[in-house]
Amino acid sequence: MLDTLLKLDGDILLWIQDNLRAGWLDPIMKFITYLANGGALWIGICVLLLILKKTRTTGLVCSCSLAVTFLINNIILKNIIARTRPYEVVEGLNRIIGAQSDFSFPSGHSGASFAVAVVMFMEMPKKYGVPALIVATLIAFSRLYVGVHYPFDVIAGVLTGTIYAVITVAIYRKFFKDKKHSEK
Repeated sequence: MLDTLLKLDGDILLWIQDNLRAGWLDPIMKFITYLANGGALWIGICVLLLILKKTRTTGLVCSCSLAVTFLINNIILKNIIARTRPYEVVEGLNRIIGAQSDFSFPSGHSGASFAVAVVMFMEMPKKYGVPALIVATLIAFSRLYVGVHYPFDVIAGVLTGTIYAVITVAIYRKFFKDKKHSEK
């Protein structure tokens, strides 16, 4: 069963490479994936939210969610699971960005993206939350497109980032929020 799932993971990447990659789209997908390198986009959004008085609490919740995701996904899970990157083992798969320096599972880009975007969706007006989720989804897909993550890595990143965000918001609402959603 596990062998079948692992083969499916690689087959999906090869299908993406063979059917969705296009010369004109490659630089766009590289740009999208680079947006989240080191959490840069999401850290920037957290800082912006923290600076603006009206969104300061949301910025704090986003920052906490991002920090938890980084700690659990990138520091703990990646090193315990130690999954090899797909371009190292899937025959015929070509990555279109540089080699990554850490392990593959779960996707840190996907986890960080959803850790912040889900908080924004839950705590801010939809005109901010929906675009954040769209950008997070594009970043998650870009990791498959550029060939540096397996689909299950990305799914795990999306799920864990979402779970950490929901838990962080729930803790904030239960223990710290003393009035109805003031930012909605």
